Amino acid sequence: MNTPTNLLYAKTHEWVEMTGDTTARIGISDFAQHELGDLVFVNLPAPGDSVTVGQAFADVESVKAVSDVLSPVTATVSAINEEVINSPEIINEDPYGSWFIEVENISDKTALMTPDEYEEFCKNGGH
Repeated sequence: MNTPTNLLYAKTHEWVEMTGDTTARIGISDFAQHELGDLVFVNLPAPGDSVTVGQAFADVESVKAVSDVLSPVTATVSAINEEVINSPEIINEDPYGSWFIEVENISDKTALMTPDEYEEFCKNGGH
């Protein structure tokens, strides 16, 4: 499993890259893309939309099922990655280069794990 050390991780398998004090990029982890299987569709919010800790902000469709992607932060969407909408398979190929959204004005965040904590969490089943 690939777990970059510059990211933080949610128990729901999203990664967070803090790009400033109240800004971040968010995507799904290698563990998540592996569990989901081949991704064929991604639905993202629009810039200006609000996201809330623990609430779905996107959904991904794989050959297996449709799954919600939960927000690890409360914030405002400042940008979306059009590339993952047009070519969802890139998430499987490079989950950490294939961010979903950029957010700003983060006012709350879920408890996030360090890479070591996240690896241990996944080794124990990831639930």
